[in-house]
Formats: sequence, structure tokens, C-alpha cells
Amino acid sequence: MVEELLKSNEGKTLEFKENLRLLQNLIKTIVAFANTAGGTIVIGVEDKTKKVIGITNPLAEEERLASAINDSIVPLIMPEIEIQTYRNKNLIIVTVPHEAGPCYVKAAGLERGTFIRLGSTNRVVDSETLQTLKNISRNIYFDELPYVQGKPSDLDWYVIEDLFKKVGKKITTQSAKSLGLLGEQGKKDVPSQGGIILFGKNRSKLFPEAKIRCARFLGNNREKILDQTDLETYLPLALDEAINFIQRNTRMGAEITGLQRKDIPEYPPNAVREALVNAIVHTNYAIKGNYITVAIFNDRIEFTNPGGLLFGLTLDRALAGVSRIRNRVIAKVFHHLKWIEQWGRGLQLIVDECIKAGMAEPKFEEIGNQFRVTLYSEKKREAVQDESAEKIVRQLRKRGKIGTKDAAALWKITPRAARLRLIKLVEAGILQKTGTSLRDPLGGYVLVHK
Repeated sequence: MVEELLKSNEGKTLEFKENLRLLQNLIKTIVAFANTAGGTIVIGVEDKTKKVIGITNPLAEEERLASAINDSIVPLIMPEIEIQTYRNKNLIIVTVPHEAGPCYVKAAGLERGTFIRLGSTNRVVDSETLQTLKNISRNIYFDELPYVQGKPSDLDWYVIEDLFKKVGKKITTQSAKSLGLLGEQGKKDVPSQGGIILFGKNRSKLFPEAKIRCARFLGNNREKILDQTDLETYLPLALDEAINFIQRNTRMGAEITGLQRKDIPEYPPNAVREALVNAIVHTNYAIKGNYITVAIFNDRIEFTNPGGLLFGLTLDRALAGVSRIRNRVIAKVFHHLKWIEQWGRGLQLIVDECIKAGMAEPKFEEIGNQFRVTLYSEKKREAVQDESAEKIVRQLRKRGKIGTKDAAALWKITPRAARLRLIKLVEAGILQKTGTSLRDPLGGYVLVHK
């Protein structure tokens, strides 16, 4: 465990501490981890060099730390604290779970003592983030909150009915309530904030951030803009307009088979659509002054939305299919419009589409309080597929069975790319999958003997 931690760098879920001398800073980190997505603190390691120093009196230090956590943090949290020996030096490992807080440093109070993790730093929350933490603890979604000053006619029912008609569904007052577009305030029906964000006639005044800003830049930086537009129409309609902008500003290739010509977009259409849907559904619309942006360069497209990953979620968990919804109303509407097909599969679908198209794998990153998906135009097609097959066949003749990770190491590619390549070899009749399905992570691959 320690070996693996030392291979990693400090970040959203990991921090190294040389000792417990600055105990209050350690308490802030524990609070930040608990509020954000959990995390691990390794005490006895220099944070910059990762040199293992060790703790001279680990039992006493462990007790001191446990007492400080108990006395300093509200509400009480119970991180796992253990002593481990690594190369004859004692370390204290603190594993902090994510808590539906907000957790805060008692001495500083709720507003000044609530911290979250941004990258490898601890930050005091602003008022909007503090409210978000409170809402999460009460299972309240921002877009489900009622717009109490509004009335049902504030929503554009013509557009709503037309969109749902296209997927064979009829909108009634009851179905609008089921979707969360409408709610009840006392004895009257009022639109939800999500309803206003999606279909509000006056949304530009109430939620001016609910738009998509698109730009095509010259080259690979932001120095010169060739084309730009702000899509301020209803977000479900802006989705197609953003796709049109991307198509207009990217190349179209062709594949000729006999007398047939097939147009090949520069970027996989399903990956583009999924990246846009992901941005709209997961934007934090409570953040003021930020917009969803689509930035097109010669070598890539960047889709950026306000709001990092939802609290309690890490990038690894998101890519593994763990689903947490930031905007339940918006997600429901997009699901019923058949723009979200399978919960928790969005990021992995983007990866799969890029790999299938022979493109470089996309990049996912949290940048401050934003989330970005980057698609690259660079082609990464296999130079010689037969050579890949020969390598795996030679290995299987020696070992009999191989897993995805071992295949990735053999081919010197990522596990996700290896899984796609293995599936293609199964489809070609070269390999056979053992396990419950082609995607069973506990299964393996064996040769098909003919």
C-alpha cells in the first residue's frame, strides 16, 4: 500500500506530511478530504521530495491525532488511523471517508472553517459551495428547488411539447411534475429552477450562465479567434446548434469503398454529443459568471463546464461507472429525450468511441472549479494489427490465459485501449473471453483452438 502511495503525487485525494508539528493544518486537510471525496494522508514523508522520514513515537502521535480530530472537527468524523512500517521506518496512514457534511473546524466556525480540496490545496468554501454541501446532506438538488416567484406559463410549453413529441411522448401537468419541471409551492404550481434553466422564457435574466460559448481558434492556442458564437437558446436546442458549430469548424474526411464514398468526421460524432451532454447535465448553475465553453483548435476540442466533479466523486470512480447526479431535473429531461442512455457510462462511452475511431484517448481533468473533456484529432491507429495478434498468441501459448492489465503491459498501451483491442480479437475469432461477458473485469482471455 505504502509503495503505491509513494508512486503517486499529491492531489485531490492524497497528501504527504513530514510530521504532526503543524497539527491544525492537518485538521484542515482532513476536513477538506471529508467534504470533497475522501482521501489519504501519509505522515512521515516529505511532501515535496517524498523522502520517507518516519515517525519516532508513532503510538503517542497516533493518540494525539485521534484526540485532535475528536476535539476539533464538527460533526464528528471517524477516519481510519493506522501505523505501518516501511523500510524500517514507522508511518501513520490516515484514511478519510467522504462525509455528507458540511464538516468544519470547530474553532473557526461553519463559514470560515469549512474547507474543500482543489487539486493539492485546501480552500475555504464560498457561500454557494457551502450551500451546495448543505443541500447534499439533505438530498436537495439545486435544479429541483422551486422558483417561487414564477408560474407555469414562464416555461415555453410549445418547445417542451415539440421536443417530447419527437421521442413519442406527451407532456401533461403530471408528467411535467414527474420530470421536475414543475413543483408545488403551497397550493399553486410553480416552475423548478431546472425548468427555468432549460425552458424558462426569462432564463437569460435569472440564469445568464445557462448558455454555451463556442469558439474556433487559429492553431493550437487562444491567440486568434476565427469563428465564435454564444448559443443563448434553450439548452436542449443549443445542443444541436453546438454540434453544427463543431461540424462547421472541423474537417471532414472520406473513405472510398468501390463506387461508394463515406464521409468521416474529424471527431467521432457520438463522443462529441456525449461530451456536450455531459457538460450541460453536470454544470453547476449556481456558479455565477461562468459558462459552458467549446474551444476548437487545430489538434483538439475542449469542452469545459463550471463545477468540478460532484462531491464524493473522483475521476477514477467516474471512469469506472460510478454515477452521481448534480442536476436531477436536467438529467431526467435528457434521459427521457434519449440523450442519456445509460447512467454512469458517459465518460467511458467517450473513451470507447475515440478508441474505436482510432483516435488518441480523450483527456478528463478538473481545473479549479471546472471540469474539462478534451478530444484529440490525432490518429492512433494500430500500425500492424497482425503483429498485436501475434504477440498475444505467443504469450497465451506460454501462459494459457491473460487478463486486460497484462495485455496492456504486453502491448504497452492503456488498459482501456487493451480491452477494446482484446474485444476485436474475440470478434475476429482469435480469442475467447472467459467470464460472464466480454466486459467482465474478473474474466480473462484464452486462445480459440481451431
